[in-house]
Amino acid sequence: MTSPKTRPLRRDAERNRQLILRAAQELFADRGLDVSLDEIAAHAGLGVGTVYRRFPTKEDLVEALFEDRLRELLAIAQRALAHPDPWQGVVSLLEEGNALHSTDRGLREVVLGSRFGHDHVARIRDGLQPVVTELVARAQAQGALRADAAASDIPLISIMIGAVVDYAGDMQPDIWRRFLAIIIDGLRAGTPEATPMQPAALTPDEVDRTMRSWHPRRR
Repeated sequence: MTSPKTRPLRRDAERNRQLILRAAQELFADRGLDVSLDEIAAHAGLGVGTVYRRFPTKEDLVEALFEDRLRELLAIAQRALAHPDPWQGVVSLLEEGNALHSTDRGLREVVLGSRFGHDHVARIRDGLQPVVTELVARAQAQGALRADAAASDIPLISIMIGAVVDYAGDMQPDIWRRFLAIIIDGLRAGTPEATPMQPAALTPDEVDRTMRSWHPRRR
């Protein structure tokens, strides 16, 4: 039987867990995943030992923190696929997905790279890839998306947009939208004298290997 004396400890443990997650979210969003557990403990106002008891490694903390955000990305892709206009579905995927990335540096590093939470992120990618592939195929069948675009271009576009956020986001947080508009126009079919896309798109395996080697800009 549980002693009444243990109940406040359980409440305190959950309170500490939430403090750690909130502190990690704030620091990761602003500075990326190089923030140490010691810095997270200080930001949360807790002892380092408390953080390590709850999350023995940074990967444990990253997976706990970003699971919901990664699932949100999958929900964005599924909503895009359900859009009655396939081209607008592609546009909404690019706009909503990059809007989520733009406000959270840590999320960009998790989704676009594989330094932490690789197994979990791989599962999310496995969920995203078929949805994005179908979305691209529908928009091309509609005649709205240029035929030489590929589903594997989408994550690399996000890396490009993430670079704009990293370099110019401090000057103007929404500046990435300007460059995404240029990219969207470049993806549209029927553009007069469109420049051919050369070389060929990367394969899904090549994209995965690229992401494994990607490193964000350090401030």
